[in-house]
Parts: sequence; C-alpha cells; structure tokens
Amino acid sequence: MNGGIRARLQAVRATYWFVPGIMALLAILLGAVMIWLDVRLGSGWIKGISWYQQIRADGAREVLSTIAGSMITVAGVVFSITIVALSYASSQYGPRVLTNFMSDRGNKITLGTFIATFLYCLMVLRTIRGGDDDFVPQYSVVVAMLLAVCSIGVLIYFIHHVPQSIHINNVVARIGEQLVADTCKRFPAMIGSAAEEPEQDRPPALEGTIVSVPSKATGYIQSIDQERLLRLACEGGALIRLRYRPGDFVMAGLIVADVAAGERWDDSCTNALDGCFTVGRKRAPDSDLMFLVSELVEIAARALSPGINDPMTAVTCLDWLGAGALETASRKLPRAVRVDPGGTPRVIARPDDFASFIACSFGRVRDYAARDPIASLHFLRVLGEVATGCRLESQIGTISAEAARFAEVAVGQLRGAAARSVQERAEELQAFLSRGIGRIDSTHVEWLGGSA
Repeated sequence: MNGGIRARLQAVRATYWFVPGIMALLAILLGAVMIWLDVRLGSGWIKGISWYQQIRADGAREVLSTIAGSMITVAGVVFSITIVALSYASSQYGPRVLTNFMSDRGNKITLGTFIATFLYCLMVLRTIRGGDDDFVPQYSVVVAMLLAVCSIGVLIYFIHHVPQSIHINNVVARIGEQLVADTCKRFPAMIGSAAEEPEQDRPPALEGTIVSVPSKATGYIQSIDQERLLRLACEGGALIRLRYRPGDFVMAGLIVADVAAGERWDDSCTNALDGCFTVGRKRAPDSDLMFLVSELVEIAARALSPGINDPMTAVTCLDWLGAGALETASRKLPRAVRVDPGGTPRVIARPDDFASFIACSFGRVRDYAARDPIASLHFLRVLGEVATGCRLESQIGTISAEAARFAEVAVGQLRGAAARSVQERAEELQAFLSRGIGRIDSTHVEWLGGSA
C-alpha cells in the first residue's frame, strides 16, 4: 500500500469519531432491518409467550423515547468525562501521550454504543402508528430494550476503565508494550547463543551527475515508501542517498535526498521520488519507533522535574526503556546500504541501530535521572540488565560508554553518600561489562541489588 494512503488510513482510525461513526451507521442499518422483519413477520409470536405482554403504540413510544433520551444524555456525560481525562493526562504526562488516549478503543466503543442506541430508537420510533391502521414493531422494541441493557453494562465498564486508563503504570505499560511489540514486528530475531559483528556498512560515494531532491512540504516525515524508492532507483539506474528518516522534521525547500542519476533518470523520476515521503503535522508511531521512546522519555522527565518529584514513575519508564533496548539488542537491524536483486547498491538509508536507541532513550533521560539518587541507581541497574541480553561486543561498548557518561553527570549533581553510592555502582557496572560477551548472563545481575 502507498505510504501516503497508509498514513491517512492510520490517521482516520486513530480519530475519536471513526468507531462511533461506524457504530452509528450500523445502528441505522439495524433499525431498517428490524422494521422490515416486523413488517414481514407481524406480532403473532407475542401471543405464544406467556411472560411477555404485548406492548401498544403509546407504550412503545414511551419506552423508545425514554431510552433515546437517556442514551443521548449519558453520551454527553461520557464525552465530558473523556475530555476531563484527556486534560488530566495532557497536563500530567505530556501532550504527546494524548495520541494513546485518542486511540483507546474502549472509550470509542463506549461513546459509539450510546449514540448507536439513540439512533436505533429514533429509527424505530418514527414507524409507530396508532388508531385503526396501527403498527407497533414488537421485534424492534425488544431489540431496543436489549440495547439499553447492553448500554448499562458498557457504562459500568466505562466507569471502571477511565481511572484505569489514566493510572500512570498503565499509561507507561501501554507505551512500553507497543514499543516492544513494534520492535519484534519490525526486525527479525538473531539465531543462536552469540552473534558475529556485522560488517560495517561503507556507503559508496555518489558519482557522476548529482540531483538534489528538495521537500515540497514542511512537517514530520511520517513514512518512507521503501519498496517504491528501491524500484524507482532500479528503473532509473541511480543510487539514492536519504538525508532523513521517519520522525525527522523537514522544511519545505530543504534537500531530503541526493541522487547519483543514471542515464534513465529524468524529471519524472525526481517528482516520483518526492512522492515516496509522507509528511504530516505530527509523528506517526506506526513507522517511527523513536516516537514511543520519546513518550517514555517525556513522562520520565516530567516525573523528575522539581515541581512533581516522582522518581518511582521515572523508575517505571526506565524499566520499559530497558525492555525496548533489550529487545532491540536481540534483533537483526537493517543496514544502511540497500541493494537490488543483482547486488548493486541502490539506496543509502539512515536506519535505526542500537546506539541510536540508547542515545534517544537513556541518553535523553541522563541529565534528569542524575539529579535523583533513586533514579540514578536504577538507571545503572537497567543498563546492566540490558547488557545481559546483548549479542555483540559493540553493544556492550555502547552501554559502557553511556554508563560512564551518566556516572560523570550524576557524581557532579549528587552530594555525599548518594554520590558515593552512584560512583560505586558505576564502577561495579563497568567491571561487570568488562567480562564481555559469553561471560555475561542473567545470574550476574545479583550485584545490582533489589528493585528500586
């Protein structure tokens, strides 16, 4: 699927109106179908049920009017509660976390249930007739009552769901679980107990006629159509070097790609290359792994700010950042140079790697965690746990360098016993990391002590 179309579909699915809108249309369709069944089957079936009393026109109108009025009132209350929850989450956890709340399917289904029940009752209510030519849709009224009962159950669920959804542990866990799941889906796992260091990519130099492709839009790169990009390079006999990756901000007029143009490359290829980039107002988590990392970093930074001073929330964020780093360390990450079936380099990309993950996660939390003794000790503990899952010596080197930088900042920020504890823990971690791949396993985490 084209990257632009996929991004738009994802944006529509993430909106708050999509699911309630679909449920509203289904309710209108259900109302039409039930009226048709009532016309076709009649109400003779009621006489055979001793415990159910046949409802008359006035009673049917009153029942449906009561259900419809109640549902639209409760829908307004649900919407108000949702807005209050969104405001709380935005102020406490950061505005970017709203993406997760807006995509919460439970809230959408709750609102859609009440709106759907309201519309269904209106559809049935308009068909009731009294007098000599009376018509009371008995089947439809029974279904309306069943929908009302279901709506009560959904309301009870919603009352439980709202406080659960804004609980900080659940907020962080949802982001962390999505981070781990996206990493598993995006990158294949390494096979075996140890892995060899991959050959370093040496991107070939661009030679010949160089065509610079500027961006036509300003915003965040939400996705890059890689298959179309490679096909375009093959058809034009070109080598394309990308300057940006998904999640980067690009301004109109800035160069997004350089092309070593081949003989078949022309202006139409240049225009098609610009169409491989989908640019929008906000980052898209489905193609931007670091967006989820940024959400966890933002929550941790707010928790460690002097105004909030909540180190335990930061500890939770560090745990999930560690889970994402551990999963990344065990995956085969893509290389920068992409080749065609014949082995000819065609695209030089800017892929995610383990070092950039550590820099965007632990590197950005470093200065905030270094000011708090609880977060500082847990920071080093999580780095040690990530090291137990590393498969490459270069990954151990990345963790060692990050631990050294953190210790330098933390010792300068803390005082007294707290500074000495962090210094001792950092030295123990470096000794732990110096064992190298093959001598680090989960049993060696005992020195890290208990959980924070």
